[in-house]
Amino acid sequence: MRSYAGDVDFPYARLRRRPDVEADNLQAHDATDALLVARALTLDVRGEDIAVIGDEYGAITLPLTASGRKGVRVHQDLATGRRALALNAADLDLDGFVPHELDADLLAGVRLVLLQLPKSLAELEEVADAVARWAAPDVVLVAGGRVKHMTLAQNEVLARSFGSVQAERAERKSRLVVASAPREVPADPPFPVSQRHGDLALVAHRGAFAGARLDIGTRVLLDVLDEGAPDAGTVVDLGCGTGALAVSYAAAHPEARVIATDRSAAAVASARATVAANGVAARVSVTHDDAGSELPDASADLVLLNPPFHLGTSVHAGAATRLFEAAARLLRPGGELFTVFNSSLAYRAELTRLVGTTEQLRRTPKFTVTRSVRR
Repeated sequence: MRSYAGDVDFPYARLRRRPDVEADNLQAHDATDALLVARALTLDVRGEDIAVIGDEYGAITLPLTASGRKGVRVHQDLATGRRALALNAADLDLDGFVPHELDADLLAGVRLVLLQLPKSLAELEEVADAVARWAAPDVVLVAGGRVKHMTLAQNEVLARSFGSVQAERAERKSRLVVASAPREVPADPPFPVSQRHGDLALVAHRGAFAGARLDIGTRVLLDVLDEGAPDAGTVVDLGCGTGALAVSYAAAHPEARVIATDRSAAAVASARATVAANGVAARVSVTHDDAGSELPDASADLVLLNPPFHLGTSVHAGAATRLFEAAARLLRPGGELFTVFNSSLAYRAELTRLVGTTEQLRRTPKFTVTRSVRR
């Protein structure tokens, strides 16, 4: 195994984002990663007593491993991040970290948690509760982010789970917030949450997009499907979120086999709970995967898609393009893709190019629904 001399000598520039979208304006590390690593290296904490949460591509975990901190526990929500970490570790000949889900095994006995602040306050709330609930009584949570994305509300969320929350001075346009003295937590975790929408019960962990709400785009697509969704033997809900599309289609089409897949572990856990809550577990399977990469080519009769248009905190068309390409691969010739997207994004030409003939089925002031037939 290769050894590096800590933060200064670690080759951050060699880290890559693949299999996530790569572009000249998208990096696999930022100054926040380096600040978190530098703070950890000043502390007398063994690797097995450190947990890293939200490390997108390995820019926190791998420098710690390279410095000799063995047994670092790491939780990444995204399947793309998990694969990127493994690929970057192989490229740099590094090992010694241990992947986990966001659970007691990740945090039991941990004395230092390093966190890249999530975009969502709800997700931060779930992470903070988990650390206060399962980590060592003297645990210190060091959270970092880019200053332009940080708010006082994040401090307030942390203060619900920790008695001390201190924001530090900004460095290189990033800032660390240190939380300590975990508060007593309720006996049962407050997550996931559930909400009923007519006949549909949605269950959500805090990291899942829209939580237990039925987001507007999904609602518009469901309205179109209710009016005339084709009967299909195998259906894929690509980027399933909390599972609203998969469960709704399964409920309306009892003969269909539905596969719901998402790259977010929080979304997958939510979708599995939603499937169970709606009594369709025998006909809907849920997988944690990157753009359906583990599903066979030409295996689907119908793909349902409400694509994202963000990569982390950046707006980037590549997020949707990868899913359009995945849908084209998964659909059999003549199979259909139903997509909903923000009308301003004008994806119709790209869907025609990547999938096949595309027609507009519904347009509201904010959303457009299209049907594409695989050529």
